[in-house]
Amino acid sequence: MNSSYQQLVSNLEYLNLKQMITHLHDTIDFSTKNELSLVDTLVKLTNYEIDVREKTMINSMVKVGAFPHRKEVNEFDFEFQSTINKQQILDFLSLRFIEDKQNIIFMGTSGVGKTHLATSIGIAAAKKRTSTYFIKCNELILNLKKAKLENRLEARLKHYGKYKLLIIDEIGYLPIDKEDAKLFFQLIDLRYEKKSTILTTNISFKEWDAVFQDTKLANAILDRVLHHATVVNIVGPSYRIKDHLEKDDD
Repeated sequence: MNSSYQQLVSNLEYLNLKQMITHLHDTIDFSTKNELSLVDTLVKLTNYEIDVREKTMINSMVKVGAFPHRKEVNEFDFEFQSTINKQQILDFLSLRFIEDKQNIIFMGTSGVGKTHLATSIGIAAAKKRTSTYFIKCNELILNLKKAKLENRLEARLKHYGKYKLLIIDEIGYLPIDKEDAKLFFQLIDLRYEKKSTILTTNISFKEWDAVFQDTKLANAILDRVLHHATVVNIVGPSYRIKDHLEKDDD
């Protein structure tokens, strides 16, 4: 190997361009054989580096999202849950609702696929490098409550407020006392008309005042959540008993 080639490898090592080093020899051979211009050769070589860095960035964004699982929309059984409009879900995956700063509420009984769909949309957003975070409602309340006790509530609210998409799962499964409901309201108010939020709930909106134990506060939360929102009401059987039902049919 000539000194120029060795110097190039040394330069790439110094710049930490590992993929370009890995593919350098083959790219030079391909370029020579196909008489590529210098610019085309550099484009081909740098694409290797960019592709790997993009994949690393995407994986990092998905990991930061703290999703409960990696189930995507292609794993969802739309035939089993026939009340769901598949085209509507696919439109959510375009992330148009995030651009419009709109919310999505998935409503239905336990096990109908609310969390799966919310997670699928979240993963799609993360893969497109949109800052996304998933958290269960009870955990969110506990974190805000803890932050308040430690005099860092404002910082915690800003943390949850910064994500372009925040997914709050399982609203209504556990009651929220009035003081904690105020913390939840502050977060919803902070994100109102600025960022998108996906919520999943197993109860009707009429029951939210019982969950938040304050009718005025519940109405204030709903007012901000529903102002720019699409509600997906899932009416169907539970996925968790699907396999048992199929076995009974055998």
